Amino acid sequence: MKIQIITPDKTLFEGDADLVQLPGLDGSFELLKNHAPLISALKKGKVKIKSNEEKEQFFEIRGGVVEVIKNKVLILAE
Repeated sequence: MKIQIITPDKTLFEGDADLVQLPGLDGSFELLKNHAPLISALKKGKVKIKSNEEKEQFFEIRGGVVEVIKNKVLILAE
């Protein structure tokens, strides 16, 4: 699935991944390929992205919103 993490200043990440773990307001949750459409608020924490090559990357955010539509994940982060 295609992932984008965008802040007001720059794009933190843009690429493909198999798994995304996000800090939701009610707890951490994960997104996998073919996830149902979703819009959710995010709190301060780490975004974990696991790529196709089993490589993990972490990005610190101070909150934001995530939108999932047709294997495209857009994270608007602070």
